[in-house]
Amino acid sequence: MDEIREKFGRFVRLTPERLAHIERRKEMVGQRAKIRETLTEPDVVRRSRHDPKVYLYYKRFEETPVSEKYLLVVAKVEVESPFVITAFFTDTIKAGEQLWPKPKREAGNS
Repeated sequence: MDEIREKFGRFVRLTPERLAHIERRKEMVGQRAKIRETLTEPDVVRRSRHDPKVYLYYKRFEETPVSEKYLLVVAKVEVESPFVITAFFTDTIKAGEQLWPKPKREAGNS
């Protein structure tokens, strides 16, 4: 089992069962290092619209088994024992409250 310190300092578990679930997608086999990098150094982090305890971590990779894509790592983090739910490559960033980077304030709003 991997324990990864994510962007906000929590340790998130990546269990063998979850990794096996992720690797059912053939393009995700061998992507453990990219999962770790996405959790520790994401480009964008959003809160799920469906479950406020779930964060969506995105990192853009120029080279993946399926061309240039974002890796999305979905983790339940606002619980006693945070864990990765799933991960996969995607073209788009889903809607949700943006947590990282912090959204910039619009001019004139203080």
